[in-house]
Amino acid sequence: MASSRPEHTLIVGAGIIGICCAYYLARRGHRVTVVEAEDLAARASQGNAGSIAPGHEPINKPGRTLQALRWMFSSKSPLYVAPRPDPALARWLWTFRRYCTEAHLHRAMTLLGPLGHRSAELFEALRDEQLACHYRTGGYYAVFRTEAGLRHARADAALLPALGYRPECFDAAAMRDREPALGEVAGGVFYPESSWCDPELFVRNLAAAVVRHGGELHTHRRANRLAMCNERVTGVHTDGGMIAADLVLLATGAQTPELLQPTRLRLPLQPAKGYHRDYAHGPGVPRLHAPCILGESYVFCTPLPNRLRLAGTLEFSGFNLHVRHERLEQLSAAAREYYRDVHLPAPASEWVGQRPCLPDGLPAVGPVRQHPGLAVATGHAMMGLTLGPVTGELVANMVLGEPLRVDVGALDPNRF
Repeated sequence: MASSRPEHTLIVGAGIIGICCAYYLARRGHRVTVVEAEDLAARASQGNAGSIAPGHEPINKPGRTLQALRWMFSSKSPLYVAPRPDPALARWLWTFRRYCTEAHLHRAMTLLGPLGHRSAELFEALRDEQLACHYRTGGYYAVFRTEAGLRHARADAALLPALGYRPECFDAAAMRDREPALGEVAGGVFYPESSWCDPELFVRNLAAAVVRHGGELHTHRRANRLAMCNERVTGVHTDGGMIAADLVLLATGAQTPELLQPTRLRLPLQPAKGYHRDYAHGPGVPRLHAPCILGESYVFCTPLPNRLRLAGTLEFSGFNLHVRHERLEQLSAAAREYYRDVHLPAPASEWVGQRPCLPDGLPAVGPVRQHPGLAVATGHAMMGLTLGPVTGELVANMVLGEPLRVDVGALDPNRF
């Protein structure tokens, strides 16, 4: 990652990606400092579905462009684009369209498949840290109400055995045997390699492990701008003063372009809002044995201790956290459609966050070629939790000059 091995790495961002990178560096004895403008696990790391889904495809798929065109201007659809003049988003959507091909899906899955396997191994190894985050194995179900949806899901699942995954297809009766809360469905697909946890607790507990391994952590300390000498990045100016470092890693999710403004790297990153509603377990709230994605609605249902989390949707409406209540209601409506005897009480919590999305559906992980001393790890879209540990391991190997397990050229931040 650098011409000489850095002695001190400063990570900006204490979400899933930043804390995973800090952990794998600190565990190997590297000096690492993390700064975060808010609290730990803020924004997208706090309220995501908690799904760890190795083998999941990127958001770019053949046919996704036409599907998106049908959905994009309805605020009640799984994918919504708020009508407004936004040249950067228009360019992003045009580029996204170019990557919705069979050839790109094959290239992406050839990389994401092995990364997913490795991340699953790392999650298992993290049991040694005794992270109190309600980590559970047992897979997840993709459930469909229509035969067309089920047929497409089975076709997608047929591609996974070549990558070492073992999806199983079930008819309606078999699905209801496994998840008795389900109502009228056509069937589903089971992904046994998947797992789940409470994402906020995962980040908080892993951050504590970073400190135990010698890392420094500073929350509520905003990184205002990069410190630069000619083209080299030498640290970060924060609201608590300048922090010098040999390497600065930006793991700031959807906020990454703001800190990149004085550089020559232009990441075409767009924030995609996701929402969640949590419901306390009780009468009228479905009880699930394993997480389920409600296929046609793209809503993920995750059983957490004492509550059920409904999470999902993609909303492109700019860099803001404005809540559209019809998007929240869409989550509850999906649960009523797929499950029996649903009478949801008032939500225990509601949340909105921004996922960082790049138009080819892959993250950007690695050094910024034009600026020695600078690297990024962002753009994980809906795969931040799934790919968090393997991203941390990749970054640590890059920083320490150790061999990489896979060819990560497709993740090069300079590829656009």
